Amino acid sequence: MPSSVVRRTGPLARVTAGPAAAAAIVLAFALTGCVGGTTPTAAPTATPTASPTATPTASAPPAIALVPGGTAQQNLPYFDQVNRATLAAKPDAQGRDFIDALVAAGFSKADMQVTVDTTTIGLKANSIQFSVKLGDTCLIGQNGADAGGYSSMVTPVLSTGACLIGQTRPIDW
Repeated sequence: MPSSVVRRTGPLARVTAGPAAAAAIVLAFALTGCVGGTTPTAAPTATPTASPTATPTASAPPAIALVPGGTAQQNLPYFDQVNRATLAAKPDAQGRDFIDALVAAGFSKADMQVTVDTTTIGLKANSIQFSVKLGDTCLIGQNGADAGGYSSMVTPVLSTGACLIGQTRPIDW
Protein backbone atom coordinates (compact mmCIF):
# COMPACT_ATOMS: atom_id res chain seq x y z
CA MET A 1 0.00 0.00 0.00
CA PRO A 2 1.39 3.46 -0.79
CA SER A 3 2.57 5.56 2.15
CA SER A 4 0.11 8.38 1.42
CA VAL A 5 -3.05 6.39 2.15
CA VAL A 6 -3.80 4.40 5.29
CA ARG A 7 -6.87 2.25 5.24
CA ARG A 8 -8.79 1.30 8.30
CA THR A 9 -11.82 -0.79 8.49
CA GLY A 10 -14.77 -0.52 10.75
CA PRO A 11 -17.21 2.24 11.68
CA LEU A 12 -14.47 4.82 12.17
CA ALA A 13 -12.72 4.30 8.86
CA ARG A 14 -10.94 7.32 7.42
CA VAL A 15 -8.53 8.19 4.67
CA THR A 16 -5.34 10.09 5.41
CA ALA A 17 -3.87 12.12 2.60
CA GLY A 18 -0.22 12.41 1.69
CA PRO A 19 1.78 15.70 1.63
CA ALA A 20 0.70 16.76 -1.92
CA ALA A 21 -2.98 16.18 -1.24
CA ALA A 22 -2.72 17.94 2.11
CA ALA A 23 -1.13 20.97 0.46
CA ALA A 24 -3.95 21.09 -2.12
CA ILE A 25 -6.60 20.97 0.64
CA VAL A 26 -4.90 23.75 2.63
CA LEU A 27 -4.61 25.85 -0.51
CA ALA A 28 -8.31 25.32 -1.30
CA PHE A 29 -9.30 26.38 2.22
CA ALA A 30 -6.99 29.39 2.06
CA LEU A 31 -8.53 30.53 -1.21
CA THR A 32 -12.05 30.27 0.21
CA GLY A 33 -11.15 31.98 3.47
CA CYS A 34 -11.75 28.96 5.66
CA VAL A 35 -8.23 28.34 7.00
CA GLY A 36 -8.00 27.72 10.72
CA GLY A 37 -11.75 27.96 11.32
CA THR A 38 -11.78 31.71 10.82
CA THR A 39 -14.82 33.34 9.34
CA PRO A 40 -14.41 34.81 5.89
CA THR A 41 -13.97 38.54 5.72
CA ALA A 42 -15.03 40.81 2.91
CA ALA A 43 -12.40 41.54 0.35
CA PRO A 44 -11.10 45.09 0.63
CA THR A 45 -12.58 47.46 -1.89
CA ALA A 46 -10.56 49.92 -3.87
CA THR A 47 -10.92 53.50 -2.78
CA PRO A 48 -10.62 56.01 -5.59
CA THR A 49 -8.02 58.68 -5.02
CA ALA A 50 -10.07 61.36 -6.78
CA SER A 51 -13.80 61.80 -7.08
CA PRO A 52 -15.04 61.40 -10.63
CA THR A 53 -16.83 64.44 -11.94
CA ALA A 54 -19.89 64.09 -14.12
CA THR A 55 -19.48 65.75 -17.46
CA PRO A 56 -22.82 66.31 -19.13
CA THR A 57 -22.85 65.23 -22.74
CA ALA A 58 -25.70 67.57 -23.63
CA SER A 59 -27.27 70.40 -21.73
CA ALA A 60 -30.90 70.10 -20.68
CA PRO A 61 -33.34 72.04 -22.81
CA PRO A 62 -34.38 75.32 -21.26
CA ALA A 63 -37.68 75.33 -19.44
CA ILE A 64 -40.56 76.63 -21.52
CA ALA A 65 -41.90 79.78 -19.92
CA LEU A 66 -43.50 83.09 -20.78
CA VAL A 67 -40.99 85.68 -21.98
CA PRO A 68 -42.42 88.93 -20.59
CA GLY A 69 -42.01 91.70 -23.16
CA GLY A 70 -40.85 89.07 -25.68
CA THR A 71 -41.95 88.65 -29.25
CA ALA A 72 -44.63 86.28 -30.47
CA GLN A 73 -41.92 84.03 -31.91
CA GLN A 74 -40.18 83.84 -28.51
CA ASN A 75 -43.46 83.00 -26.78
CA LEU A 76 -44.83 80.54 -29.34
CA PRO A 77 -43.52 77.41 -27.54
CA TYR A 78 -45.17 78.52 -24.30
CA PHE A 79 -48.40 79.48 -26.07
CA ASP A 80 -48.50 76.01 -27.64
CA GLN A 81 -47.73 74.32 -24.33
CA VAL A 82 -50.61 76.12 -22.59
CA ASN A 83 -53.08 75.38 -25.40
CA ARG A 84 -52.10 71.71 -25.64
CA ALA A 85 -52.49 71.36 -21.87
CA THR A 86 -55.95 72.94 -22.17
CA LEU A 87 -56.91 70.38 -24.80
CA ALA A 88 -55.44 67.51 -22.78
CA ALA A 89 -57.57 68.53 -19.81
CA LYS A 90 -60.67 69.25 -21.90
CA PRO A 91 -60.62 67.83 -25.46
CA ASP A 92 -63.75 69.77 -26.44
CA ALA A 93 -62.37 73.11 -25.16
CA GLN A 94 -64.16 76.24 -26.33
CA GLY A 95 -62.89 79.80 -26.77
CA ARG A 96 -63.32 80.76 -23.13
CA ASP A 97 -61.32 77.71 -22.00
CA PHE A 98 -58.35 78.81 -24.12
CA ILE A 99 -58.59 82.46 -23.05
CA ASP A 100 -58.85 81.56 -19.35
CA ALA A 101 -55.86 79.22 -19.58
CA LEU A 102 -53.76 81.81 -21.41
CA VAL A 103 -54.62 84.47 -18.81
CA ALA A 104 -53.73 82.05 -16.01
CA ALA A 105 -50.43 81.41 -17.80
CA GLY A 106 -49.55 85.12 -17.74
CA PHE A 107 -50.73 86.50 -21.07
CA SER A 108 -52.69 89.77 -20.97
CA LYS A 109 -56.44 89.37 -21.53
CA ALA A 110 -56.56 92.91 -22.95
CA ASP A 111 -54.34 91.75 -25.83
CA MET A 112 -56.52 88.75 -26.76
CA GLN A 113 -59.20 88.04 -29.32
CA VAL A 114 -61.42 84.97 -29.80
CA THR A 115 -63.96 83.91 -32.41
CA VAL A 116 -67.43 82.65 -31.54
CA ASP A 117 -68.02 79.03 -30.51
CA THR A 118 -71.26 78.65 -32.48
CA THR A 119 -72.46 79.43 -35.97
CA THR A 120 -75.10 82.04 -36.76
CA ILE A 121 -77.77 79.32 -36.56
CA GLY A 122 -76.55 78.01 -33.20
CA LEU A 123 -74.50 75.00 -34.29
CA LYS A 124 -71.07 74.28 -32.83
CA ALA A 125 -68.39 76.05 -34.88
CA ASN A 126 -66.17 73.69 -36.86
CA SER A 127 -63.14 75.60 -35.60
CA ILE A 128 -62.35 78.52 -33.37
CA GLN A 129 -59.47 80.97 -33.39
CA PHE A 130 -57.89 82.87 -30.53
CA SER A 131 -54.97 85.26 -30.45
CA VAL A 132 -52.60 87.24 -28.28
CA LYS A 133 -51.07 90.46 -29.59
CA LEU A 134 -47.44 90.95 -28.55
CA GLY A 135 -46.02 94.22 -29.84
CA ASP A 136 -46.26 94.22 -33.62
CA THR A 137 -46.76 90.43 -33.86
CA CYS A 138 -49.53 88.00 -33.01
CA LEU A 139 -49.78 84.49 -31.64
CA ILE A 140 -52.75 82.81 -33.30
CA GLY A 141 -54.16 79.47 -32.25
CA GLN A 142 -56.86 77.51 -34.00
CA ASN A 143 -58.66 74.35 -32.98
CA GLY A 144 -61.44 72.27 -34.42
CA ALA A 145 -62.39 69.65 -36.97
CA ASP A 146 -61.97 71.98 -39.95
CA ALA A 147 -58.50 72.92 -38.71
CA GLY A 148 -57.43 69.28 -38.32
CA GLY A 149 -57.04 69.74 -34.56
CA TYR A 150 -54.83 72.32 -32.89
CA SER A 151 -52.41 74.49 -34.83
CA SER A 152 -50.71 77.82 -34.26
CA MET A 153 -48.70 80.49 -36.05
CA VAL A 154 -46.99 83.82 -35.63
CA THR A 155 -48.20 86.66 -37.85
CA PRO A 156 -47.72 90.40 -38.08
CA VAL A 157 -50.44 92.60 -36.62
CA LEU A 158 -53.07 93.53 -39.21
CA SER A 159 -53.40 97.14 -40.44
CA THR A 160 -56.49 97.37 -38.22
CA GLY A 161 -54.29 96.80 -35.16
CA ALA A 162 -55.94 93.43 -34.52
CA CYS A 163 -54.74 89.85 -34.96
CA LEU A 164 -57.91 88.15 -36.25
CA ILE A 165 -59.94 88.99 -39.35
CA GLY A 166 -63.70 89.04 -39.12
CA GLN A 167 -66.09 89.15 -36.22
CA THR A 168 -64.77 88.23 -32.79
CA ARG A 169 -66.65 88.03 -29.53
CA PRO A 170 -66.08 90.33 -26.59
CA ILE A 171 -63.88 88.93 -23.83
CA ASP A 172 -65.98 90.40 -21.07
CA TRP A 173 -65.73 87.80 -18.35
